[in-house]
Amino acid sequence: MTITDVARHAKVSRQTVSNVINAPELVREGTRRRVLESIEALGYRASQAARQMRTGRSRLIATRIEPAEDGINGTIHDRFLHGLTESAAGFGYRVLLYTAHDDQSEIAAVDDLLAAYEPDAFVLTGTHHGDVRTAWLAERRLPFVTFGRPWSMPEGPSHPWVDVDGAAGTAAATRHLLDTGHRRIGFIGWPTGSGVGDDRRAGWARTLAAAGVDPAGLDRTTDDGVATGEKAAGDLLDADRPATALLCASDSLALGASHAALSRGGGWRADGGGGTPIAVIGFDDTSVARATGLTSVSQPLSEAAACCVALLARILDGDEASAGEDGSATTRVLLQPSLVRRQSA
Repeated sequence: MTITDVARHAKVSRQTVSNVINAPELVREGTRRRVLESIEALGYRASQAARQMRTGRSRLIATRIEPAEDGINGTIHDRFLHGLTESAAGFGYRVLLYTAHDDQSEIAAVDDLLAAYEPDAFVLTGTHHGDVRTAWLAERRLPFVTFGRPWSMPEGPSHPWVDVDGAAGTAAATRHLLDTGHRRIGFIGWPTGSGVGDDRRAGWARTLAAAGVDPAGLDRTTDDGVATGEKAAGDLLDADRPATALLCASDSLALGASHAALSRGGGWRADGGGGTPIAVIGFDDTSVARATGLTSVSQPLSEAAACCVALLARILDGDEASAGEDGSATTRVLLQPSLVRRQSA
């Protein structure tokens, strides 16, 4: 089945069919509908190879797939990828996945993809201080957007990015704990230097200070994981002035903190049992949080993915006014998370 067959069936020119497929805004609604009905009736499918030769576009957006890690927090990236794939399809794009273990190996992977598949654009994840990937792409004038803020950037315009306000999420969680009577609210997060981790810690610290509570002695830093979260929580719960609530930078840490609380008779259980309540709140609202009754901060991952694709679509379509090479506000999207309350708090 060819474009000529569709044109003959719809009683229009080949150019009109091409416009319906590639530039539908140029075709009157009645004609466009008739052509689409013919495409459906004949089962016509446009040749991607031919379209790429004609337009110079592969209709591919490439992004890295993250390792599974502990099987808890890794599911967050899976949800983002699902939203990215679904949103990209709505704009006529497909998502191309690749793997990499650090910045330099990702740059090498991107270079290989450009030679083999010529993706139109890239979505970078896991932004961090000293991130060299963005400069590499910008120097080559390759369209890209990051899911995550540029935590440290050289002078000059910022690149397009989408992120979730982690500080706002931990602030909301801290206010909830304050409202329920807690004052000894501990925070378990990642070592200083992680942009995401520092942001989440800042929301907790500022909210406690605003409530007249000194956060000194209530902060523990550790690598991410259930076992490390349990150990850090134990330090806070066994202190001379123990914490009565624990706010964690991830659900993995929070799950470990809940184990520590339960072993001291203050945890919660899905069946409603447990001793003196020790509130625990995580971050990311993973499936583990939902299954165990863990209160957690939820990120709008589908919305974040949709924003990434929408930004790229505008850039690729040459809408410089809204795509904003000048780093205008339309290229910087900061989304708000929400606190999902369950038994643990």
